[in-house]
Amino acid sequence: MPMEVRRRLLPLLEILLREVTKTEPETRGRTMSRITPDHLSRRAFVYVRQSTLDQVLRNHESRRRQYGLDRRARQLGWSEVTVIDDDLGRSGGGAARPGFERLLVAICEGVVGVVLAVEASRLARNGRDWHTLLEFCGLVGCLLADEDGVYDPRFPNDRLLLGMQGAMSEMELSVLRQRSLEALRQKAPRGELFLTVTVGYVKVRHDRIAIDPDLRVREAIGLVFAKFAAFGSIRQVHLWLRQERIRLPAVESGEDGRRIVWKLPVYNTIHHLLTNPIYGGAYAFGRTASRVTVENGRKRVVRGHRRDRADWEGLITEHHEGYISWAEFERNQAVIAENANSKGLMVRGSVRRGDALLAGLLRCGHCGRRLHVSYSGKGGYCVRYSCRGAHINHGTERCISFGGMRVDAAVWAETLRLLAPLGIEAALAAIETRRSDVFETRRQSELALTQARYEAELARRQYDAVDPDARLVAAELERRWNDRLVEVRRLEERVATLTAVQPAAPSVDDRDRLMSLGGDLERAWHHPDAKAETRKRILRAALVEIVVTLADDAIGLVLYWQGGDHTRLSVPRNLTGQHR
Repeated sequence: MPMEVRRRLLPLLEILLREVTKTEPETRGRTMSRITPDHLSRRAFVYVRQSTLDQVLRNHESRRRQYGLDRRARQLGWSEVTVIDDDLGRSGGGAARPGFERLLVAICEGVVGVVLAVEASRLARNGRDWHTLLEFCGLVGCLLADEDGVYDPRFPNDRLLLGMQGAMSEMELSVLRQRSLEALRQKAPRGELFLTVTVGYVKVRHDRIAIDPDLRVREAIGLVFAKFAAFGSIRQVHLWLRQERIRLPAVESGEDGRRIVWKLPVYNTIHHLLTNPIYGGAYAFGRTASRVTVENGRKRVVRGHRRDRADWEGLITEHHEGYISWAEFERNQAVIAENANSKGLMVRGSVRRGDALLAGLLRCGHCGRRLHVSYSGKGGYCVRYSCRGAHINHGTERCISFGGMRVDAAVWAETLRLLAPLGIEAALAAIETRRSDVFETRRQSELALTQARYEAELARRQYDAVDPDARLVAAELERRWNDRLVEVRRLEERVATLTAVQPAAPSVDDRDRLMSLGGDLERAWHHPDAKAETRKRILRAALVEIVVTLADDAIGLVLYWQGGDHTRLSVPRNLTGQHR
């Protein structure tokens, strides 16, 4: 090397060596000086956490990196290391974390010399938990360590650095959440956001859905809407499906992805099908919201609170093919709302037991409240309608009160007079409905049998394809095949029973009887087999409401029919009745 170059390099190398010998021992000493024999006499705790179950199942490297801090603790001089991994799959944003609580208890007991985590976000994602941890560590002289260094919360500089790390971790979570929410809000107004797909639909692209190609799924869901159109009650649809033992599809997600299972329906299943706008061909976003409460000093997020339609973040009608039209969906929602008994006196409520035919239809013409029903007399057959709203709410006298026998008779007589031309048509519809009910019950069983035979054949092929020497595998596949064959046999017996026991169509005598009653609706109305619930449903289908006023000698009725017309009636009043 030339002498001139050596002369220039030597001073620079000397400066470099002085800098190294000056800073390296100081830095190393500052790190090691924090670890004292008192710290080493206690235990080292390694805290392991991942925020979601999906991360636990898929992000293995992050978990291995956290468990690797056990070696880091031993390199620093600790011989006894405890790993806390109770919070795998739990968020650090303020939710209850038993592992973190266990760590705080151990710190307060003075048995922890150091807490190790790969970064501050593993320990906490909110300032409250992070600063609580720092405060406790400072009080008992516990260290914090990561892959880069060791920190003592009692030192101001370390406390400042740790506080900044916690603030950055909290800010990072907020930024990530905000970005995700904004991305969702950008896609939702276009109708392209599908976090999940409800039963009856499948994804055809990342931003489009279509009706499920499975015929059994389509017909089962269509049957629910058809029966609601006939019954007008979620509960009645539910009872009919349970009575006929008709199963409905449900979506289950597992390691093998999305699959359809068949179950006897519960009430909430029917309610979800009938109130979800997706079945009316509409895309809706923001139908539910989350509420945050504080319980025992911890944040608790309760999801699934339903919003009013005015508060939805997006609604696009005619977005995709529906099982019913949007107009029919809207009519269904109106019927369901009117059936709600918990919404006070401004709705009709559902059809209930009792002889009062006009329960839920009568409204006081003096104060506008819905009338109450009461029963008295031997056996409770004496019906009385009264307006008790002012009495209950304000302690004042009742507006009106009158017996129900004459009013009921006048209303159903007027209703039958208007419905008489529909009698024959109703008789023909009853014949068709009876045939349809038989067909639908048998049809659902036949579809279930077809699917069961396919699954049995698939199980047989899997059994035939297995290596005979793999006896453990063969035994399990044989068991599955046998289970499928048992299900096939059960469904074959059910289909045979339905075919043999239930007639395919009404007999000639039944048909003549129905036609005779259709021509004389009044005789059908008073028939001993006619149920009060059916009479009430007929009146509700024909009438919107009845406004009642009370005069000295008569009860005035204004019948508001479905479609906008109205009729005025006057019923002679029982002079012994009470009035306002």
